Amino acid sequence: MNSEMDLVREAFHYQNRFAGSTMVFKIDFSVTSEAAFPSLMKDLALLAQTGFHVVIVPGAKEWIDSVLAENGIVTQYAPSAVHGSIRITSAKALPFVEMAAFHVATRFMTALSANRCDSVIGNFVRARGLGVLDGCDMECSGKVEKILVKPIEKILDSGMVSILPCIGWGPSGKPYNVHSDEIALAVASALGAVKFFIVTAGKNLLTLDLPEYLKTIRHISGNNNKSSDRIVRLTPKEAEEILDLNNSAADKNKAVTGNNKASEELRLALAVSKAGIERVHIIDGREEGAVLRELFSNLGAGTMLYADEYESIRPLETQDIPDVLRIMEPLMQHGILIRRTAEDIQEKKEDYWVFGIDGQAHASAALHMWGEQGEIAAIAVDNAYIDMGLGSRIVRFLINKAVKDGLRRVFVLTTQTQDWFETLGFKESNTESLPEERRKIYDPERKSKIYTLELQ
Repeated sequence: MNSEMDLVREAFHYQNRFAGSTMVFKIDFSVTSEAAFPSLMKDLALLAQTGFHVVIVPGAKEWIDSVLAENGIVTQYAPSAVHGSIRITSAKALPFVEMAAFHVATRFMTALSANRCDSVIGNFVRARGLGVLDGCDMECSGKVEKILVKPIEKILDSGMVSILPCIGWGPSGKPYNVHSDEIALAVASALGAVKFFIVTAGKNLLTLDLPEYLKTIRHISGNNNKSSDRIVRLTPKEAEEILDLNNSAADKNKAVTGNNKASEELRLALAVSKAGIERVHIIDGREEGAVLRELFSNLGAGTMLYADEYESIRPLETQDIPDVLRIMEPLMQHGILIRRTAEDIQEKKEDYWVFGIDGQAHASAALHMWGEQGEIAAIAVDNAYIDMGLGSRIVRFLINKAVKDGLRRVFVLTTQTQDWFETLGFKESNTESLPEERRKIYDPERKSKIYTLELQ
């Protein structure tokens, strides 16, 4: 009975923590033919109906291959360091690719409708052609240029699910075939998703070779270390080690192995993690309730890739100040940050936090206390690490800290980065929303915009 109650408590804890947050589900096409697919859609519908923001990016490769073959069109692929391979989509093939992509998306819409959950399939991906890669004309294959965030957010805020097929459109309306992994990663980054699920039709990750130390420590879960044991969690560093090990083995064998699918999944998970998404989960879509168990319990049901901010983000130390000033300098020169000196930072040292990698600060931010409100300020990221999403990660860390400290609101002042703060959930406000003491030192000549985030 106690274990059952613990599970209930865990579920309430995670419901409270993630309600209203955005979660992206990249779902393999093969999952749609599994017996558990209706249950999976029922669970996603339930999440949307209880306040979660659900985005689905369906994989469609196998169905597209089938449709093209049925119509006598030969599919060719070009090698890709990111995706393994990319379809070369000819002008002749493109109409069939579109038809197949939207057919797959409609499968998901139909399954959600059966659970009284509304969804929208939309043209939310702006794309451009890949052009010629290594002498190969990619024709109508494209890449993501931009995700149209506002219409997706309107759909999610209304309690509906957003479905993005593997098609993007150029400025003139020209369609392109875009890899679904790329779309899923782009939309997760653009929406500031806190969870990213890779839903497969198999325990593919278990086919990969593991470094010896990973076979013996807490990451492996199961009964008596049988081969069916799953990898419960991995850090990005451990994921890279696994990929390096398997890539080396593949190069040595000079042959295509059955591990390609697993490597692609782990490679995608690693890219998503590096883009700043807090938690990435690889689950077997054939398992009943796998999404809910992974989401609402500590033990989970799949493999979680995580970069723990509480291990990477730490209080600023005096020896960090030169690095912090170095990171801030370009932003201060461009007027994005107000100018600060070493003395200024030292005076407010207790308010500052840094994102440390190998002992060196590569991002920083401060949380200044103003009664029941907190001001997140001095956000700066080393240019060499800008693509790792350190800025959003340290801001989310400070938001969590503000919650734990009992604050009711956090706010920021910005002149040039308001769009970025909006993706993190901040809403534009006015000087009247500032604490009285902070309002007294507001500089009207700088004309900083004020953005606030209410804390529950």
